[in-house]
Amino acid sequence: MDVVLQVIGYTIYIYSFILLGRVLMSWVPMFTNRPLDPYNPLVKFLLDVTEPVLAPLRRYLVIGMIDLSPLVALIGLQILANALLSSA
Repeated sequence: MDVVLQVIGYTIYIYSFILLGRVLMSWVPMFTNRPLDPYNPLVKFLLDVTEPVLAPLRRYLVIGMIDLSPLVALIGLQILANALLSSA
């Protein structure tokens, strides 16, 4: 059972890095003045993988033009991963 909890915990850590990649990707248009290409495989992957987690949070965590859903998701995922890994 400990091995299963460790695998789940490390999978959550990896997903956190994917979510961080999505956040950094969202800043690219601000610096390049060009929109992201939604047909780019990397962009499509990051959007497809992270949107199921961010969309429900986004309904409650958008304040004006500030979207706090990635921050809350990252904090929640880190707490969950730490809890799983410490119990393993």
